[in-house]
Amino acid sequence: MHSYLTRDGVAPAELVAIGSAEVQKYGGEVRTGRAVSARRLGPQLELTLDDGATLTARRLLVATGVTDELPDLPGVAELWGRDVVHCPYCHGWETRDRAVGVLGRGPASVHQALLFRQWSGDLRFFAHRMDLPDEDRERLEAFGITVVLGEVERLLVEDGRLAGVRLVDGTVVPQDAVVISTKLGARSQLLESLGLRATELTDDGHALGTFVAADADGRTEVPGVWVAGNVTDLAAQVMAAAASGVRAAASVNADLVDEDVESAVREWRRRSA
Repeated sequence: MHSYLTRDGVAPAELVAIGSAEVQKYGGEVRTGRAVSARRLGPQLELTLDDGATLTARRLLVATGVTDELPDLPGVAELWGRDVVHCPYCHGWETRDRAVGVLGRGPASVHQALLFRQWSGDLRFFAHRMDLPDEDRERLEAFGITVVLGEVERLLVEDGRLAGVRLVDGTVVPQDAVVISTKLGARSQLLESLGLRATELTDDGHALGTFVAADADGRTEVPGVWVAGNVTDLAAQVMAAAASGVRAAASVNADLVDEDVESAVREWRRRSA
């Protein structure tokens, strides 16, 4: 995990453990399980877990994140997160001054190549199946990035590490790391059970992924339901996702207080009548 001030390089599971301990210190309860569906029960929401247990709440904040849809190319899945990376702000430092290849999958791939060029002078753009516009090729080459034409057949894996990129014509290009763009899919199954559908995000006709729409505080169109993190913001790194959780939580709290005040006012008026 990167770019999280004071926790850079920490394993994600360690951050979860630290956070869980802090939640419990303040009296919160941490439950292990998977929420499979939700429904409204009058003013409340009911969650059903995969073990059959149910939980009820007045408000629901969902931070289920996204899944990465990887290209169907041999070697990618085996090396994902190690020698196959996607983000210059997450992995740029680790790939500095190494032989880095960028797999062409659309406009986002060209943008990735230009960003990773800041970290390495040994950069190749593998056009793969992409019809690379002349303007983009000019930009890449002018910025010192070698364009490799031809379809990629597979990534070569040796002893669990990337050895190179092999094209369908048999050409092998040694590489230390390969950058790919992934399609990000919001983990919205729980929200869909409440009638909240994910929205498709596109760029110049290319599908980038899906997200759950919400306002700046994370409030969705379903009353009582908020979202935070990557499930609503595909570009958010961990620190930004955590910050959105804080903002959403404050909004939830304010909404609950407003409801309690309204209830208290109604009761006060009833007694005063």
